[in-house]
Amino acid sequence: MSRTAFLFPGQGSQYVGMGQDLFEADSAARRLFDLAEAATGLPLKRLCFEGPMEELTLTVNLQPAVTTVNLCLYQALVEAGVRPQAVCGHSLGEYSALFAAGVLSAADTVAAVAERGRLMHREAEKYPGAMAAIIGLTPEKLKGLVHPLTKAGPIGLANFNTPVQTVVSGTPELVARAGNLAKAEGAKVIPLKVSGAWHSPLMEGATLDFETFTNTLNFKAPTTPIYLNATAAPETNPDTLRQAMGRQLTSPVRWTELIVNLQAAGIDTWVEVGPKNVLKGLVRKILPEEPAESFYNVENLDSLEKFLAAVRV
Repeated sequence: MSRTAFLFPGQGSQYVGMGQDLFEADSAARRLFDLAEAATGLPLKRLCFEGPMEELTLTVNLQPAVTTVNLCLYQALVEAGVRPQAVCGHSLGEYSALFAAGVLSAADTVAAVAERGRLMHREAEKYPGAMAAIIGLTPEKLKGLVHPLTKAGPIGLANFNTPVQTVVSGTPELVARAGNLAKAEGAKVIPLKVSGAWHSPLMEGATLDFETFTNTLNFKAPTTPIYLNATAAPETNPDTLRQAMGRQLTSPVRWTELIVNLQAAGIDTWVEVGPKNVLKGLVRKILPEEPAESFYNVENLDSLEKFLAAVRV
């Protein structure tokens, strides 16, 4: 019997048109979009289906938009009779995982990411930042290059995406310096199209306000194991889950370790539930020995039907 994990994507996976075919075909998805719009006050249907991309990509819009699409796709999988043995999400995607694990209601989930987006945007306006993916160096090697730069200002390792892909985050000057040091060691450096230095000390100012907000939400014990970005481990205590969401703003995403831990727990089927297939690509790099048919992404009606056909064979 296979053991399945659902993985939820975050920022960077958005595109105009995401979720539209499911919305048009599924009354449950329409209800969820209505609920999300009521909870956030945002025109999420227009943003997701019509854009424009520049408006959709604004952090305050993007976070609830991607999350709503993730939740609709998860809902469709459950309605089709597919339930995971574990869930997780990459950065913003962790909130979709909280919903899937039964920790937060749909309304509280989208309200949380809307507030998260607002606070992150506020801090990015105050303290402009940058992020860059460094490909070709181990995290240990990159840490050795970046650590001396911390004496000059805020910079750190933000996302441990694969064994040889790590994202640095901090002030634009220091991220550029880190990139130059990495290039000198033979690495490839890809500046990321982001509006702030996520998962870095530059987000510290948002933490207390976000913790105050999450104290108004009802966190429940998970009904499905949820693995956290900050610890790469499962967590069952509602208060600890609440606290972890505040810490997530400044702490790194330990994605590689998280995926390895899920595999060690017996997961052998990986389903990215949300737009695009960024996480599917990362997991295949982390677990190159896994057979190709173990990786799926469900982002629209067509991919949902293909996945259901595959698992029902």
